[in-house]
Amino acid sequence: MQGQDGERDRHGARDGSPGAPEGAAPDGASAGTAAGSPHGAPAGTAAEVPPGAPPGTPDPEPRRGRPRSAAAERAILDAVIALLEAGEPLAGLSIERIARTAGVGKATIYRRWSDKEELFVDVVRDMEPDDPPVSGTEGLADLRVMLESLRTRGLAQRSSALLHNIFAQMKSHPKLWNEYHGTVIAPRRLAMVEAVRRAVAAGELRDDLDVELIDDLFVGPMLVRTVHRPDAPLPDDLADRIITALLQGLAPAARV
Repeated sequence: MQGQDGERDRHGARDGSPGAPEGAAPDGASAGTAAGSPHGAPAGTAAEVPPGAPPGTPDPEPRRGRPRSAAAERAILDAVIALLEAGEPLAGLSIERIARTAGVGKATIYRRWSDKEELFVDVVRDMEPDDPPVSGTEGLADLRVMLESLRTRGLAQRSSALLHNIFAQMKSHPKLWNEYHGTVIAPRRLAMVEAVRRAVAAGELRDDLDVELIDDLFVGPMLVRTVHRPDAPLPDDLADRIITALLQGLAPAARV
């Protein structure tokens, strides 16, 4: 999560949200004009070139709103986590309650997230281990990194009763689960499929199989261990063991 107070993020403020937006023009300022902007220029736009300036003089740097508060974002995420830890169900949380707990206005939340689903997805992402960086050029090496990330996220869900509970609730709320799937799971799957393509192109994997099937063969065992078999061990070398087993094949060695 990034952003600085007063500078609109990718969602923008929702129309009709109560409360004055951070960085809004004071009472009496004309619409579209930011207080203190030279020549009445709207905030976030370039000021006019001063009269009499030589031809070709570049426009001044655009004025930007005051930085958006990272502390406010942190307070909002922590407020959701605190409410969930207190036993509040996801379905029962309202933006009003979250804002009150975080000590911010509803407009501050809507400027960062368009609805509860987007906010809840970011809460889950904040609680999960970070996605590891991959080279974007390697095949099997990147695939191994992403398989290991699946394993560590599985461990995180096992060790956090709250995270486990959140996932259980998410699956019973289609809109929330679809938001999480579209913004988190789908991009991760695409990244793994692309790593498989690179491995095929590099001659590390067969080129006569569907790449999505190959991806499923790698990811499937890890998902079974992390999701469907919560009692199954998740040893440190599990990603390597899965890759080795698939590369060597499951048929017994030929007898001499």
